[in-house]
Order: sequence, then structure tokens, then C-alpha cells
Amino acid sequence: MFSRLRSDIQAVFDRDPAARSTLEVIFCYPGLHAIWFHRVSHWFWKRELWFCARLTSHWGRFLTGVEIHPGATIGKGFFIDHGMGVVIGETAEIGENVTLYHGVTLGGVSWEKVKRHPTLQDNVVIGSGAKILGPFTVGKDSKVGSNSVVVKEVPANSTVVGIPGRVVMTTEKPQERMDLEHGRMPDPEAKAISCLFDQIRELERKYNALAADHELLKNQMGQRREV
Repeated sequence: MFSRLRSDIQAVFDRDPAARSTLEVIFCYPGLHAIWFHRVSHWFWKRELWFCARLTSHWGRFLTGVEIHPGATIGKGFFIDHGMGVVIGETAEIGENVTLYHGVTLGGVSWEKVKRHPTLQDNVVIGSGAKILGPFTVGKDSKVGSNSVVVKEVPANSTVVGIPGRVVMTTEKPQERMDLEHGRMPDPEAKAISCLFDQIRELERKYNALAADHELLKNQMGQRREV
């Protein structure tokens, strides 16, 4: 248990440069508190103490703004940064060293009592406001851009952005250090719009050239008539 607690604290230092001391991390990080509430509620859940599990989870949500169902499975090194509004469903499975930002939802798409929430493998980073919906897997070392809506499988070492989420980049090897710079993720919509603007500018250039040639030809024809 103490090893898991130390791992949770170390995850904060590894992924938040604002963390300055262990005391600050223990008392001032609601994302960490939410994880610890979940550790307790999950312990109750595994022993079929359903009410105690849900009550502990409810208090965790009330105090931290993070809702984690006690049935969710979470590995070590999990980090929730600015956790307000995070929702993690009952059958969600989260691997080791996963990072979620505020407003992330790991949701289900079925009312059946089956596996209906996503599985996040090791070292996954989910940007703020992203929604991962359905019983599929987000592969190791993958990143999901802010406000993306992902509804299907994500291969390992991939970057996903957009609504619906699309893989815009895949690498053969995982990065040695976790990359949190979501602002540098590829933007396929922006690229498509940029291409359209380039085509419009090219069409304008050709139109202007044709218009100039037409005006020149018109002037030459006028001069011939005068002669």
C-alpha cells in the first residue's frame, strides 16, 4: 500500500513542474486525493461492500470534483492534473503512468452490464476535455488531443485529435520522456483549411493573369479597328 502511495506522489513530481514539496503535493492536489479515495473505494468494491464503496466514491467526488467509479481499475503512477470534471466509468481500466487532464471522460455507450468503458494502456496522455467513449483500447504511449472525441480503437504510439478522433501521427518507438505539449499536436482540419486557402490564392493568381491577358487582347483589337 505504501509503495503505491509513494508511486502516486512521485507521479505528481514527474509530471507537474509546479510541485515543490511532498507536503504540498499531499495536501494541495485534489487529483491525488481523488486517486486515494478511489484506492479505498475500490478495496471495498473488490470485497463486495457495494454501499461502502459507493459512499466513499461519492465523498471523493464531493471533495475533489473528480468522479471515479469504485469498480474502475487503475494502475500505479496515475496522475490527474487540474482534475475538476474528470469522470471515469465502472468498467474502465487504466494502466501504469497514465495522465488525464481536467474535463476528461472515460465513458460508456451501452446500458448492458458488460465491459462498456475504455481501456487505457501504459503511458497514455489524455488532453483536457477529451471524451473516450466505448469498450475499446487506447494503446501504449498514445496521446489524445484536448476536446477530442474518441470512439474507436487507438493503436500504440499514436496521436489522436478531432471530432470524431482520428489518428494523425504514429511513431515506431515510444518517446523516452512523456510529451505534454498538446499545442504542438498535428491539426488535420487546420492543414485542410490551409490547403484550401492555397488553392484559392492560386486560382486568384490565374484569374488575374487571364484577366490581364484579356484586357491586353481587348486593347489590341481596339487599336486594330481604329487603324
